[in-house]
Amino acid sequence: MHWWGDYGWGMGFGWLFMIIFWILIILGVVYLIKLIAGAPKKEEKGEAALDILKQRYARGEISKEEFEEKKKDLK
Repeated sequence: MHWWGDYGWGMGFGWLFMIIFWILIILGVVYLIKLIAGAPKKEEKGEAALDILKQRYARGEISKEEFEEKKKDLK
């Protein structure tokens, strides 16, 4: 008979592997939530483009006609 009994190493360290397994599962779920929540939405991208367009118009880089045309394209 061995000092760890008839169970072998699997039973002795099974709880450790189970804890590691659940920690990895929880970390994976947290990562996915952060990935989904942090992704910019289409509306936010459109607003950023419109803001850049407004800044270019304000600096005089584009004419009013170009501004209106590009604004229609963005919306």
